[in-house]
Amino acid sequence: MSNVDKLKALQLTLDKLEKSYGKGTIMKLGDKAVESVETISTGSIGLDIALGIGGLPKGRVIEIYGPESSGKTTLAIHAIAESQKKGGIAAFIDAEHAFDKFYAQKLGVDVENLLISQPDNGEQALEIADNLIRSGAIDIIVIDSVAALVPKAEIEGEMGESKMGLQARLMSQALRKLTGTISKTGCCCIFINQLREKIGVMFGNPETTTGGNALKFYASIRLDVRRISQIKDSDEVSGNRTKVKIVKNKVAPPFRIAEFDIMFGLGISKIGEIIDLGVEYEIIKKSGSWFSYKDTKLGQGRDAVKQLLTDNVELADELEALIREAVSGVTA
Repeated sequence: MSNVDKLKALQLTLDKLEKSYGKGTIMKLGDKAVESVETISTGSIGLDIALGIGGLPKGRVIEIYGPESSGKTTLAIHAIAESQKKGGIAAFIDAEHAFDKFYAQKLGVDVENLLISQPDNGEQALEIADNLIRSGAIDIIVIDSVAALVPKAEIEGEMGESKMGLQARLMSQALRKLTGTISKTGCCCIFINQLREKIGVMFGNPETTTGGNALKFYASIRLDVRRISQIKDSDEVSGNRTKVKIVKNKVAPPFRIAEFDIMFGLGISKIGEIIDLGVEYEIIKKSGSWFSYKDTKLGQGRDAVKQLLTDNVELADELEALIREAVSGVTA
């Protein structure tokens, strides 16, 4: 078969496929304009930088996992707030039945317009998520958490009855169904997950996430969130220092790490990040315990500078803009 005949046969097949399944079903990669990945900020400047594209990608599945009280839900709520700031519509599937409206409000979420569902079982939760995503109107949806997506059969069964692999099967089936729709509608779908320990692991990491392996494969980004230390205000604990490791990233290089402060009742401390990243990119000069910007001394000690930038919003915004500019120069 000559090249001309091959091309004719190919064109006939392409026309037939487009007639059967609609225009754009199949095309040459060169025919499609290169589109940059749309993103939603995580609420953390450092994490946006570490993700390599400026935030969480739309039209993808994202998994956020880690130990209890590490900041998983806080991170997801910040992403909802950032999406709403840009006019996006957000939904929260609260399978754990533990959503705190007042905390979300403090983090900047427009709770009046946030869609929330507290489903009775895993099937119902994923069916609601599927219908919302299919509508094409949702910009971001958070499912909290995979561990709480209990299959109907388990709820209706006896306590203590063994139901091996039911949840894994449910997740596998749901993700097969959801992934295509998520991509077509450009919805950012965040699954929050918990950690469990495998029994009898002698070597290697015994930690694993719930719900089987399907989510590990379907997720474009997997974030491992850990609390590394406490932040104390005199003798009282006022927050946690949090480390996020990007364990998997299909849209940029993985294994980058971001660290930030999560303050109780306030969420991610943007001011703390501005100080840390400002020093890292040499926008803020640090000499001993003194911090200075240009020729102006900002203060002695991180806490003093934090207070100054909290009071002076214009200066904080100026520093943030310079950090983002410096980062784009490094990554370009």
